[in-house]
Order: sequence, then C-alpha cells, then structure tokens
Amino acid sequence: MTDDNKLDSATDNAGVRVPPPLLFLGLVLIGLWYDSPWFEGHMTGVEVIIAGGILVAAGFALIIIAAPRHKKAGTNVEPWKPTTTIIDTGIYAYSRNPIYLGMALSHGGLAISGGSMAALATLVFGILVTQTYVIAREERYLEAKFGKVYSDYKARVRRWI
Repeated sequence: MTDDNKLDSATDNAGVRVPPPLLFLGLVLIGLWYDSPWFEGHMTGVEVIIAGGILVAAGFALIIIAAPRHKKAGTNVEPWKPTTTIIDTGIYAYSRNPIYLGMALSHGGLAISGGSMAALATLVFGILVTQTYVIAREERYLEAKFGKVYSDYKARVRRWI
C-alpha cells in the first residue's frame, strides 16, 4: 500500500494466476474423459442432453450478460489485472460473481449432458477451488483497494446467488 491508500502497481491485482475458465474447462474435460459415454463415441439420452443444455445456456447467458459490463465500466474482467471500479448494477446487483456462477452452471450442464458423475464431482472441486483460491483473493484485494465501498457492496449482494 502507498501513502494515499492505493495499492502500488506491482500488487494492484488479486494475485490469481490460473484463469478460472481454464480451471473449469480442464476439470469438466477430465471428468467427461473419465466416465462419459461421449468419449466412447456414444450419445446420452435426449432428455439428459436437453436438461444439461439448459444449464449450459443459462451459464453462458450469465457470462455474456456480465463480462461486457467490465469493459463498459472501464475495468478488467481478468482477476490477474487491476480492478478500477466496483460494478454493482445490472446482474452485479444480484451476484458478486455472476461470471463464476455462469462457469459453474455450464460445467454442471456439460456434466449432466455427458452423463458423467466424475464431471459432477470435478464441479464440486472447481467450486471449492474458485471459492478459496480465486474469490477469497479477490475479496481481500477489493477490500484493501476500495474499503467501505466494497464492504457495503459485499453486505448488500450475495457472493454467488
């Protein structure tokens, strides 16, 4: 921290090194590879594919709604780059992490569509890693950088849903 209560340029980020989309994608692929009929060249039932597809679509919708708000607000979406402002309108008035929620929903939908219990298990692991490694770091960073503005936002809006 510098004297004017701002983070210096070397520490002006949450310290996240693994991109969350790669985390979720890698984990879902490992799970699907382990026990999905897809990797044996077989399809799952139409009902299962539709149910999972609805979750995937909902997840992508959250990401598509949330991600452009960062550019519009003039801040970075990547957690390893500086955050310049707290976005608390639109979807961010309901969830502090709609993009991570979208990734988790998409992961779950792919697991269901692929008929993979292993991919569902990796979803649990992905959520835990995102919660403890990514979100916890982001919250510490944002509290240090924005103080009461972020604390008030955090008190008003839930972390996931």
